[in-house]
Amino acid sequence: MAADDALIAAAAQARERAYAPYSGFRMGAAVRTDAGEVLTGALVENVSLGLAMCAERAALFASVAAGARPERLVLVAPRTDGRITMPCGACLQVALELGGPDLEVTAATPEGDEESATLRDLLPRGPRKG
Repeated sequence: MAADDALIAAAAQARERAYAPYSGFRMGAAVRTDAGEVLTGALVENVSLGLAMCAERAALFASVAAGARPERLVLVAPRTDGRITMPCGACLQVALELGGPDLEVTAATPEGDEESATLRDLLPRGPRKG
């Protein structure tokens, strides 16, 4: 279930545009939509922490704004505690809402290591639409 190079490259490019003056933890994401478009998002921090936005949600929301739904989600970020950084719970929940349990998620490092899983595996008991 490896992500294609184009999606990883798009997420890596978005990562370069991240606004992370407080943490320095730059993250970028890319979504391939059901219309075949590749849309990106970048982490945007704010001094008021609750106003920050993760890269993944920015990309997922962009798919809705484009009139599409996500088919694949890729995140590029540094490792956290030595492990590949996976999307946070809020991002997983938004991805589940918009893409469903079979949405493929890939997390990659700037060095090129990656892990992939479906939302069904990452958030097996997440709240779902009826």
